[in-house]
Amino acid sequence: MKCLIDLLLVGDSERDAILLMDEFQRRNYAPVFQRVETRDAFLAALQHRVWDGVICDYLLPQFSGSEALELLRTQNLDIPFIVVSGLVGEEKAVRMMKAGASDYILKENLMRLVPALEREMDAAQDRRRRKRAEGAMQYLAAIVESSEDAIYGKDLDSIVTSWNPAAERLFGYSAEEMIGQSTVGLFPLSRRDELLDILATIRRGDTVSMADTERLHKSGRIIPVFVTISPIKNTDGEIIGASSIIRDLSRQKQMEQERRTLSERLSLATKELRTLSGMLPICASCKRIRNDKGYWEQVETYLTKRSEIIFSHSLCPECLHSYERQFETESEPAK
Repeated sequence: MKCLIDLLLVGDSERDAILLMDEFQRRNYAPVFQRVETRDAFLAALQHRVWDGVICDYLLPQFSGSEALELLRTQNLDIPFIVVSGLVGEEKAVRMMKAGASDYILKENLMRLVPALEREMDAAQDRRRRKRAEGAMQYLAAIVESSEDAIYGKDLDSIVTSWNPAAERLFGYSAEEMIGQSTVGLFPLSRRDELLDILATIRRGDTVSMADTERLHKSGRIIPVFVTISPIKNTDGEIIGASSIIRDLSRQKQMEQERRTLSERLSLATKELRTLSGMLPICASCKRIRNDKGYWEQVETYLTKRSEIIFSHSLCPECLHSYERQFETESEPAK
């Protein structure tokens, strides 16, 4: 089955166009082409279709190969541009090649045309792949740079090769201080065995995930962290290093401690409330209460120690009336 190929021809000779297409058909291609002769027609063709290649005559009545090449470059299109012309001086051919033409082929040597275009199509495809890969790498680099998690790369000897701004904030080391240094200094002494386990796991091609571990700040402060470490492979699939993503759990740990403290306080308060809701031994005469240690305390003292009650002292109406009668009796003159 013949391969489809889309070609834009720039030339004023229909006969030449037929000869060019015959050459492609002879090489097992099914060419689809459009022939243009003017600047406007050339620009319109570039804007309305994606072409595999441009084959251009050097001289036309209203246009030229050098003008077509310049217009192609202004459109920022990476399309093979091959000049096919009659006998032209070597100086002009060199000038076209320096201007960006992919190749310059004489009409009497069309057997070079298809191989030259195939070579340039492969080269253009490689450039597009590299451009996409570079774009993806720049995008990933931007993600790493803006991440709130510490992200750094290291080789199989645990030597740091990259260090993002979040890693600087988390560990206190700048990129200049860490790149080229071992990560062993980030591990507390009690966690050094983890480093050996991590390296062994990465060399096997497995990912390491630790939901609750610790790392060391430059100041010596212990940092609770969540760690994910993944192997890095080259284009041949060989493991050449690892990427580490470290999430700071300090705030989470603090919140958990605050919740535990609150829970303990609530539990203690509930226990005290239950103690006060039970049977209290109280003296029928002096109204004192016996505490947990067997000592007798005033009611006010006992309740104040075990609750947030605040006492204010006053007289009820009956006591007030009784007190007034007593005062009146004591004030009456003796008969």
